[in-house]
Amino acid sequence: MALRINYNFQAEFGHVNILKTERNLNTSLERLETGYRINSAKDDAAGLFIADQLNLVASALDQGVRNSQDGISAAQIAETSLAQIYDKLVTIYTKAEQAANDTNASLNRKALQGDIDQLIDAIDRIAKATEFNGKKLLNGDFKNQYIHYGPRADQKLSISIDSATASDLGAYAVKGDGQAVSSNTQGLTTLLTNNADFKYTTTDTISIQGVDLESAFTSGQMIDAKTLADAINKNGELQAKGIEASATNKSTAGTAFSTVTIGTGGLTIDVYVGPETTADFTLTYASGSSLSLTQLIDDINTKAKENNLNLVAKEEGGKLVLETEGETIALEVTAGATGTTWTVDLATLLEDASGTVSGGNTGSAVKVGDLTILSAESFAYDFTGVSTTSAGLGLAATGTAAHESLRANAKVDTNANAEYTMKLINAIIKKVDKMRADLGSIQINLETIIQNNEFSAVQTREAESRIRNVDFAKEMANFTKQQTLMQSGMAMLAQANQLPQLVLQLLR
Repeated sequence: MALRINYNFQAEFGHVNILKTERNLNTSLERLETGYRINSAKDDAAGLFIADQLNLVASALDQGVRNSQDGISAAQIAETSLAQIYDKLVTIYTKAEQAANDTNASLNRKALQGDIDQLIDAIDRIAKATEFNGKKLLNGDFKNQYIHYGPRADQKLSISIDSATASDLGAYAVKGDGQAVSSNTQGLTTLLTNNADFKYTTTDTISIQGVDLESAFTSGQMIDAKTLADAINKNGELQAKGIEASATNKSTAGTAFSTVTIGTGGLTIDVYVGPETTADFTLTYASGSSLSLTQLIDDINTKAKENNLNLVAKEEGGKLVLETEGETIALEVTAGATGTTWTVDLATLLEDASGTVSGGNTGSAVKVGDLTILSAESFAYDFTGVSTTSAGLGLAATGTAAHESLRANAKVDTNANAEYTMKLINAIIKKVDKMRADLGSIQINLETIIQNNEFSAVQTREAESRIRNVDFAKEMANFTKQQTLMQSGMAMLAQANQLPQLVLQLLR
């Protein structure tokens, strides 16, 4: 070996290794003191980047949980207020039902209307006062509001709550005022042929919100509001859309009935209930007899009962009233023989009919029922060929349902208005229930998001921990190793420093 005194390689080598060991020992001490494997970028540059990104995601997930919890709180407040509105709507419904009873005098109905108006005001106050963190929830402003639930941009859930104010709460309605047609010289078949909007044909269009209903009708039959209402209510697609219908038909003769003295040839009245063009029953009166309003009413009711028909006859103010459950009412009247002069006035038999039948002539009259179609959501209809504003169902041939609000249309001053109010409130209740159901779904969705975020945050922190945090057992073993290397390095450095002294042996 070479012996030199100006340079001690072994000492320098030992010193360098001691410095290296010292750095490793300091790093190990730092890790053991902080608990982190990565205390600066020099410890693990790539690991620091990954760990910081994981920490960012975990923190964002925690904020997403808080955001979602705020969303749930807002939905709960809105849903609770809607529950109060529902309770008041039920009370309004029962008061409308009470007002529908004709044992009530006008003062009773006025008092009930006052109660209903107060309840409507209460609903309005609730809708306008409900808020969360200063944001109104039920006045229509809370539309397309976002709950940012995720750790990344654009991870958001849109929430919209419809207005529940008294002016906005309501239903969409199509209301047809069934029309009448008559002739004192035409039988029913001819009358229908000459008035096409009062009968179905194969070219007619009958659809609601794009749902075709034409298969429910028979060509050549009379327009019938009850048949159309039944077709709507039995259609599964329309039921799913929340569209339902009802029909009524009340004919009040325009002229008071006077006792008719039956002349030569006698009197025959064919009565039709529903769309069929075959008479359901016939009333026959011999010449020389007298026909009073009471007799006519009794005969109609007796025949209707025998034939299981939804037809009731009664008297109101000296006038003949005929009522069905929405079925079309038609009469065909043959009075006397040719050349006779006694007559029967169609205006005394059916609403909006006119003309007198005499001299062996046959006249007829048709009264279509009133149709009401209701839905919580807007819808369109197409009744081309079966309705115009002056014929058939009394509707424009095509159109869109009109909005009927709780504030403007909840009236109980008459039986008819009270009955309609009940239908309107029922549709509004369904609307409110749907709003509550939607808010419930939002809460379930946000709770699921919260659970997922919490689980994801735990897993993300675990992933970050594996990268950033120190494994104490492993690091302690490394520390012991570095400590031992430091001690042995120091000992060997001391030995290396003694090597140049060997040169002195050569100088003796």
